[in-house]
This record gives sequence, structure tokens and C-alpha cells, in this order.
Amino acid sequence: MKIALAHDFLTYLGGAERVLKVLSDIFPAAPIYTLLYDEEKMGQYFPKERVRSSNLQHSIFKNRKQFLLSKFPIAVEQFDFSDYDLVISSSGAWMKGILTKPETRHICYCHGPMRFAWDRQAEYLASKNIKGLKKYFVLKLLNKVRNWDKLSSDRPDLYLANSNAIKELIAKNYKPQRGPLAGLEARVLYPPVDVQRFEIHNKDQGYYLIVSRLSPYKNIELAVRAFADLPDQELIIIGTGEQQEYLKKIATSNVKLLGFKADKETKKYFENCHAFIFPGEDDFGITPVEAMACGKPVLAFGKGGALETIRDGETGTFFRENNKKSFLTALQKLEQTKFDPAKIRMRAEEFSTEVFVKKIKEIVEDNRS
Repeated sequence: MKIALAHDFLTYLGGAERVLKVLSDIFPAAPIYTLLYDEEKMGQYFPKERVRSSNLQHSIFKNRKQFLLSKFPIAVEQFDFSDYDLVISSSGAWMKGILTKPETRHICYCHGPMRFAWDRQAEYLASKNIKGLKKYFVLKLLNKVRNWDKLSSDRPDLYLANSNAIKELIAKNYKPQRGPLAGLEARVLYPPVDVQRFEIHNKDQGYYLIVSRLSPYKNIELAVRAFADLPDQELIIIGTGEQQEYLKKIATSNVKLLGFKADKETKKYFENCHAFIFPGEDDFGITPVEAMACGKPVLAFGKGGALETIRDGETGTFFRENNKKSFLTALQKLEQTKFDPAKIRMRAEEFSTEVFVKKIKEIVEDNRS
């Protein structure tokens, strides 16, 4: 069976790209189709000779994706998958809309519907500081993009959702009325977490840890402002993003933003922290599971994928309202709870790479054309 992989962008190593890396290891002969590719950042994970990028690769706007929104649908549809028996797309926006022959099976591993055009449209506009007349034209463009997203939603033969939260959004936003997906629900397949690279350590250096992209929707600002009320507690933040400089300005002396750290060094911070903090609403959230693989409890916002990985009182605690009071109350509860690192680790192992590999192979076998 001849297989191809497809992924929206290969320009940054995030959770979705780590899923793709596992898929590429399972199917080492499969080429990887993507809209934009950054060899300098991603070549070590996805070698250039294996990547097939779109005709937008040479656009002067390739580093400013918002200027290419109207171009992406056409670019996606220009990829030729006629030689393949199966295509597995890894998509949070565009690549689920690829065109395939009737006899070619298309499995879409969906990290989320096109969030910036659907339920997070307001956040997207705010993050890009889009206002006034410019906002009017961007909204018109997003409406066109949303229409394409809806029309192309019935192209996969099977959706695999990375969480129940995403399964519900797929049903809400797409609701296929025709084709093989009509009346069918997405299947949930949690993304692979490399729990085996982490170990339970008895070391506890007392600091709280966040590992995240520093984007507004990650809600890191809430944690930074909350720790201003906790001068005797230390918060370490690893990651980069558009809010990095802003967070540095509002951070008190007990909050340290370390920027980018390689996986090997980040691993040490996971294993030596007191607890992990996950303040945003995410579709799944790999970093909390990585922390649990170290036997560390997690303080998380009680929405989205965190509700499917963290068990309140057993592997962490939740704050239910998105404000500082709720955050600090939950943090106090975490401090008063006695956690068993071995049980926390056992929970993390339910989301291991090995579990994912076994299940995806079974699904591919069931979907042979």
C-alpha cells in the first residue's frame, strides 16, 4: 500500500508536529506534503528530501501567513495524490481539504477545526491587532475561508479527533450531510506522548513550571499575574512567542522567563519541578502529560483536553473560572493534597507513543482501500 502524509505547515515544532513525527516514523517511506517548510528549523525532524512543499514556498509572505489566507485553499487543492492508496493528513486547518481520487482513502488526524475562523475568531483578530476598516475586510476574508472549510470538511473518509473536545467541535462545525462521513462521528485517538523519555525523580527544587508557546490563548498572563501575589513561590516559564516581551514587562522577580530550551534541558526542568501549570484551554495538551510522566501534579484550567488527561485530586487540580482568585484557590488546594507520583506516572502512560502506534496501525489496516 502506497501511503502519503500531509500536514499544514512545517515551520515550528509544536504538539501537532510531534504527532506528525511519530506518523513519519511509523511510515518511513511516505513523503510529507505541506504548505510551507522551514528547513533550518524542521530539517532535523523532517529531512528536505522527504518534504513536498506547495507553490507558496517561495512567496515573499511565507513568514507572515495571515497574508496568504486566501491562497491556502487553492494551494491545498493543487497537491497531486493520485499515486497513493492512502493519505493521512495531520491538520488543524488546511490539509484536511486535499483532493483525492475516489479509490484513495483519506484519514484526517484532526488537531482541531479551523479555530481562527470559527470559535477563536475574536482572539485571532485581537492577537493580530486588527481593527477598523482593516477588520471589515479581514472578516469578509475569514467568511470565505470558513465557507471553504465547511465545504471541504467532507473530503476525508475518516476523522480521528485528538480529544473528545475536538470530536464535539468537528460535529458542531462540520456536520457532514453527504458522502461517507454523513451521520458518522469522529473517532477519538489521543496524540502520542513520549512518556518513556521521562523518569520519576525524588528531586523537588520547589519551583512551578510552565512549558508553552507564549501566545494569548495559552493564558500565561494569568499565571504571571497570580504569582505576583506569591512572592515566596518561584515560577519558571520555558517557551517563546508573540507575548514574550510583554510577559517579561509584567513579571515580578519570582517569575523567570527562560525563552527557548532544547528538549534535553527542558526534560530536567520537568523532572525537578514541584508542580506543572497549564493555565489555558487547549484541545489536548501534551505538556501536562509530560509533567505527569515525571510524577508531577498539574494545576490546569478545567476546560478542553485537560479534563480528559488530568484527574482532579489524583494527578492534579483544576481552577474552574478564568481569573486570579480561582487560580490561587486551586493552587492552595494542590498544595494541601498528597499526590502519589507512581499513580500520576501510570495515568500518563495511558497516552504513550506505544499506545498511539498500536491504534493507528489498526486503523490503517481497517482502512485499506
